[in-house]
Amino acid sequence: MLAHRQPDLSLVMDNVNKAHNLSAIIRSCDAVGIHEIHAVSYRKNIFDRQTAAAGTTRWVEVTLHQSITSGLSMIAGRGMQILAASGSSKNVDFRSIDYTRPTALILGAEWDGVSTEALEAADHHISIPMHGMIESLNVSVAAAVILFEAERQRTAAGMYSRPMLEKESFDRLLFENAYPRLGRILREKGLPYPELDVNGQLPSSCHDSDMPDTEGVCSDSGLY
Repeated sequence: MLAHRQPDLSLVMDNVNKAHNLSAIIRSCDAVGIHEIHAVSYRKNIFDRQTAAAGTTRWVEVTLHQSITSGLSMIAGRGMQILAASGSSKNVDFRSIDYTRPTALILGAEWDGVSTEALEAADHHISIPMHGMIESLNVSVAAAVILFEAERQRTAAGMYSRPMLEKESFDRLLFENAYPRLGRILREKGLPYPELDVNGQLPSSCHDSDMPDTEGVCSDSGLY
């Protein structure tokens, strides 16, 4: 999973407030290898909802922002092209975009759509062609359709065949996902993670601990 993560592909939820939509979007992001997504809302309780929705998967990091402007400024600073899914007159077919470039996709709620601030900050406005009476797809469905076009292009370009995460992040996430309870204890005590062997196993200096809910600790970590 970590070897397929795409740190230069992300998504921004602009006032997507329904927990079931948040959860479905996060699952789609995980499926295409997105490592981090962003969210902002004017509703005071949305941060609790987004945190709860993020709990449906522990594989995708959700960064919450107080404003869409601050969130997009940070993303632009990483050199990402910003795409806004909208029905504006400037939109283009979502399949015409080059998703092998560092890319962040903005999605808004079905009723309000993407905010004016986000539209103004976007490099491209995109839309999904439809031929029925319905004017828009559910936001989580739209996210999946667009993200899997990005996955298709990136697969064709070989971007999933080589690790793209920096080694430090890769090693940290590998340890936290393989040994979540031990990782939590070490973080709480401010201690470094032991280096895993080539098979992802703890080194021989690690032993079982009498502490509850642990999977073993290292004698040289100060916990044994």
